[in-house]
Order: sequence, then C-alpha cells, then structure tokens
Amino acid sequence: MKKSSLLAAAIVGVLAVPAWAQCNAGSKTVFSCTTTKGKVIELCDAGKTMVYSFGKPTQTPEIVVQVPRSAASTYQWQGIGRYMSYAVDIPNGDTVYSVFWGVDRLDDQHPIEAGVNVTVKQKQVASVRCDNNKKIVQEIEGINLKPTE
Repeated sequence: MKKSSLLAAAIVGVLAVPAWAQCNAGSKTVFSCTTTKGKVIELCDAGKTMVYSFGKPTQTPEIVVQVPRSAASTYQWQGIGRYMSYAVDIPNGDTVYSVFWGVDRLDDQHPIEAGVNVTVKQKQVASVRCDNNKKIVQEIEGINLKPTE
C-alpha cells in the first residue's frame, strides 16, 4: 500500500512540473530573467555545452540552442568606462543570440540593462529586455569562454 502511495505522489510531482526546462541537474544557470512580456531567457553552462532557451514559463521553450562550449564566446568588461557590461554569444547558423547584462556604474540609481540581442548575418533583428522589477540571475562575469571577436 505504501509503495502505491509513493508511486502516485511521484507521478503527481512529475505532472506538476511546468514544461519550462530549467537548467538540468549538473549544469549551472549563467543567466536567467523574465522579460517585459513575461517570457523567460535562460542560459545554462552544462560543462561541455552551453544551452540558450527562450519562451513562456508554462510552456515548452520556443527556442532552445545547444552548442559546444568552444562555439560560444563572451565579452567581459575591461574595467574602463562608466558602463560595466558582460555578454555571452550563442551562435546558431547565421543567427547569434547575445545574452547581456550591464549597469551604469556612475548613475546613482545603478540602472541595469539585461536581455538578449538577436543578430542574423551580423544585422540586429531583435532586442528583448528583462523586466528589472523581477529577479535577474547573472553569472556571466568571469565565465571561462573564448573572447567574442
């Protein structure tokens, strides 16, 4: 009787999990935020691969791009200037998803700009911003990837 109760509880637990794929066990959330339109941007470091995903939190992600770690690149602030900024670029053919986070160090409010810029054939086609009123996870700073060219 106890085994069937545990099985039922496990099934209910699995069914209660939303379709959104958080970073898998063994991977690290490098970046995550909710956009101004209620979608989620997420970047995961799975060791040998980097995984970018985008979509509504209660549905299967609209976009999932997994690339070898060697294909991803990063921009790291060099300590000069008022804007401290970091980015990770995830290529997908002619498209690049550039997940970014930055802050104006000299503004008393320290406004954060974060989100993803999408370029196709090196032309920006979209920029999706995070909602600054919601939690933003940012672990891009210091990530061990090759520098963006």
